[in-house]
Amino acid sequence: MKIAVSVESTNDLSKELLEKYDIKVIAYTITLGDMTFKDGEHTTKEMFEYVEKYNTLPKTTALNQFEYEDFFRELRKEYDAVVHICLSGGITSSCGNAFEAAKNVPGAYVVDSMSLSTGIGLLAMYARELAEQGVAPAEIAAKAQARAEKLQVSFVVERLDYLYKGGRCNSLQLLGANVFKIRPRIVLKGGKMLSDKKYRGKMDKVVADYCKGVLEEFNTPDLKRVFITYTSATPEMVAAARAAVEDAGFKEILETRAGGTIASHCGANTLGILYFNDGAEKL
Repeated sequence: MKIAVSVESTNDLSKELLEKYDIKVIAYTITLGDMTFKDGEHTTKEMFEYVEKYNTLPKTTALNQFEYEDFFRELRKEYDAVVHICLSGGITSSCGNAFEAAKNVPGAYVVDSMSLSTGIGLLAMYARELAEQGVAPAEIAAKAQARAEKLQVSFVVERLDYLYKGGRCNSLQLLGANVFKIRPRIVLKGGKMLSDKKYRGKMDKVVADYCKGVLEEFNTPDLKRVFITYTSATPEMVAAARAAVEDAGFKEILETRAGGTIASHCGANTLGILYFNDGAEKL
């Protein structure tokens, strides 16, 4: 049985990984000032430069039910079934629209990732691996939905400017963060973005502390695969993250650059490690 695995452009997988795992993408529309374009048509660097110049954040438009229906039907021309992994329903109305669309397209199944960025990517790669094992599409969707709760998805943010502009922190928090060089951790819990911890200092040290804290807290990782995903990062930041996940014993370490969604909420020098936290318990 030929099964399509699909995601939205918020998945942050590299072009090479999308091709390797045969993952199809439906793109969000982004508005930046007077420009409207599909997610991926402009780089995060270009978006950052625009925000710095005009003090205007990008805005994404939720995908509607009819866009999903057209997308699923087009895939069904080539595939026997479609398993679609959505951006968290706690973040966007797109997810609910995808579920409604699937009701009108036989052979289409939707999974709420309860996640974003390469958390979605991890689920999509898992779904593709199940499809290659001959698992039926309905079971793939069920297994992926169950495993969504086991994702560890978090990032550490250098600056609060973007979160402030997006209404996710107030002016006093912004001032305090700038004065004391506070770097918040953004984590996905219950499908929603929350800030739960704070770090201080230079970003290479902050990244090392953040990774250490994440690995201690979410301490039953599936060591098969981990992502280091960032909007932008210095070589020292990436090296600190890589050293941490190498020491933890991850077998496959994948680096990707985050796209418009993370970039528009968190800004430059935002980095996260993402993995399934459902491995064997350490004795």
